[in-house]
Amino acid sequence: MWEVLGFLFAEKCPTPPRTEFADVTAEMYALGTRLYYECDSGYKRRSGQYSGIRCQSEKEGASWLYKEFECIDEKILLSTAPMTEVDFTQKPETKPQSPAPQKRENFSEFHFCGPPKTIPHASLSLNKQYYVGQVLHFKCQSGYNKQPPTSGTRRCKKLNGKIIWTHLDMRCTNDSDEWPPQTVEPAIGHLQPLHSKVLQKEYLSIPHSEF
Repeated sequence: MWEVLGFLFAEKCPTPPRTEFADVTAEMYALGTRLYYECDSGYKRRSGQYSGIRCQSEKEGASWLYKEFECIDEKILLSTAPMTEVDFTQKPETKPQSPAPQKRENFSEFHFCGPPKTIPHASLSLNKQYYVGQVLHFKCQSGYNKQPPTSGTRRCKKLNGKIIWTHLDMRCTNDSDEWPPQTVEPAIGHLQPLHSKVLQKEYLSIPHSEF
């Protein structure tokens, strides 16, 4: 009980920076937490579908409540819109979409949900109510894991009186030869971009006689 109360009254974290083409999860989510899926660029959800999920209490413990949701390629969705809408409206929902979440794992007994399921071509939007001590886990989506490292974590912590998210070093890209820009870090202004470090290293290694 005291752990739950401590979580509720902890200091709030700023919104974490967004990392493209990466799924974001946490080891634990408190009851009542709401998260939302967002389709990646070039994909859209079907008309009428709800993107939100909620951590709720059940007899066997906490679990996520899912609704039917999928992200479809915009070109396919536009070219088959009339047919798709008819098929979707005529399809009865005879069973829930929830895929038996990780409620059997020990997430402080019945008070927390485990990581939500992943949906192709979709990312989980970031929860707006994280608190100091929260750890987020990032993993590059399938097809965008060509550059290591492809996973990492951020921790919300208080440093010198300021609440920040720790740095995340990930390369979520579908090009094995690409050196993508690093995630913008608005909460940690003193960090130097990785590109700048590489350029400085190359500059220092060039003999002055070449200039």
